[in-house]
Amino acid sequence: MQMSAVREAIADAARAVVLPAGIGKLTCTGYVPDAVTAPHFFVGEYTVDFDKAMGRSLDEVELTCRVLVGRADDKSAQITLDGLLSGAGPASLKQAIEAARGAPGDYALGGLAHDLHVKRVQGYRWYEHQGTQYVGAELVITVIGEGSA
Repeated sequence: MQMSAVREAIADAARAVVLPAGIGKLTCTGYVPDAVTAPHFFVGEYTVDFDKAMGRSLDEVELTCRVLVGRADDKSAQITLDGLLSGAGPASLKQAIEAARGAPGDYALGGLAHDLHVKRVQGYRWYEHQGTQYVGAELVITVIGEGSA
């Protein structure tokens, strides 16, 4: 798997969420940005378990992604965040990202990986990014695919 391409494809998939009127559009990057325009989703750090099958035929990657929401006020920011973290619905990051799995029998992320799964949400709290505080959380995504030769 080419990790830069996988990370960008996940960010592209996340752009499909539809936020309630008046909130604006979710900005998304496949890398850790210098600055964010809230609400913002980005693919952060990752770990790779190599050689899950013989001959470099399968690697497993666990990506930690973050979603940061502005703080017009504490309650409305957390309501927006809760929508992004829900398991289904137009604002659900899980639903948008897992739609990139493709049809049964297809490769995920437009052919970049065998499959992916949004595994869990964690770290629901205040985050500081470039000196600004945001309410946010992490999404952990597992991706499996061919190991690089």
